[in-house]
Amino acid sequence: MSEERREPPAWARVLRRWWWTGALAVFALLAALGVAAAWLLGPTGATAIVEIPEGAGAQAVGRILEESGLVRSGRAFALYARWKGAAARLHSGYYKLEGRGAAELLEDLTGGRAPVMVRVVFPEGWRAVDYAERLEAAGFDGGGFLALVNDPPGEWTPAYVEGPTLEGYLFPDTYDLPKGAEPAVIVTVMLRRFDREVTPGRVKAAKALGLSVHGWVTLASIVQAEAGSAEEMPLIAGVFLNRLDAGMPLQSDPTVAYALGKRLPELDRYAGDFEVDSPYNTYKYPGLPPGPIDNPGLEALLAVLNPVRNGDNGLPYFYFFHAGGRIYPSSTFNEHLRKLNRYYY
Repeated sequence: MSEERREPPAWARVLRRWWWTGALAVFALLAALGVAAAWLLGPTGATAIVEIPEGAGAQAVGRILEESGLVRSGRAFALYARWKGAAARLHSGYYKLEGRGAAELLEDLTGGRAPVMVRVVFPEGWRAVDYAERLEAAGFDGGGFLALVNDPPGEWTPAYVEGPTLEGYLFPDTYDLPKGAEPAVIVTVMLRRFDREVTPGRVKAAKALGLSVHGWVTLASIVQAEAGSAEEMPLIAGVFLNRLDAGMPLQSDPTVAYALGKRLPELDRYAGDFEVDSPYNTYKYPGLPPGPIDNPGLEALLAVLNPVRNGDNGLPYFYFFHAGGRIYPSSTFNEHLRKLNRYYY
C-alpha cells in the first residue's frame, strides 16, 4: 500500500515562493548592474587629447577622461582601475586617446601607450614660424604645426584670443613631447601651458591698465622684442603704456619687421620699409597692432603688469633708445634728442 503524498504546509509554500521571487530579483538586479557597468565602462567613440598631471590618482584621471568624453563615468573608471590593481600605475603625460572602453584606456595609461619623449626648447620672443622650424628639426611636423597656429579651429581657440592666429599664445618653455606627436597635440600642450599664466589676478591687473588679455599679450610681445634684458622690460612697458594713454603711436621697429616678415636687423629705412601699409606698422597706425608679434615669456608678461612709467623727477617716460648695452629713457623729445647726440651718434 503506497504512502499518500502529503502537501507542504501553507507557510512553506509561501516561503518557497518568496525565495524564488527573491532569487529572481537578485539575478535581475545583478544583470541590470552588469549592463549598467558595461555601458558606463564601454566605448564612447570619442577621441581627445588629454593631459594626465604628475601624481594624479585614479579618481582625478577618471574625471579628466569623463570631461573629455572618453568614458561615461569617471567614478566607474576609477573603481575599475582599483579593482584591476592598476590605480597606482597610471602614467602622467599628454596622450591622444580613443574612447575604446575602460579596459583599453587603462592599458593605454599604464604603459600600453607610453610615448617616447623628445625634449624641445622654445625660447622667449620667437615667432611661430621659428617654433615650426625647431619642431621640424626635432623630427615633428613643423609645417602642420604652423598651419594650425595660423588657422586654428574655433573650438581650440581660447576665448581671450582676439586675433586670427595663435601667435603670442604658444608659451615659451622646455617641453617633453611624445615622439611623433601630431601638431594638434603640440599646439594643445603649449596653449594649456599659457593658460596657466592667465590667472584672475593678472587679468584684473591688465584690466586696470585698460588692457584685455589679448592687449596684454600683444604689448608683452612688443616689450619682449624691444628689450635687451629682463631688467629693461618694466621701463619699456611703461613707455609704451604712457604712449597708449597719450594717444601717441608706439613707433616700435619690431612691429614693422613682423609686418614685413623680416628679422629686426633686416629692416631698411631707406628702402621704404617703415612706410609699409600694415596694421602692424605702429609708425603709421596708433594703438596696439592686431595681435602679438612673437611669443612673449613670463618676464615680459609680468613687466607689462608692473611697469616703470615715471622718472625720478615724477615725469612720465615717452621715449627710449639703446646704446652701448644700456637703455636711455626720456620724458620729452628734446631730452631724447640730447641723449641721442651724446650717447648714440
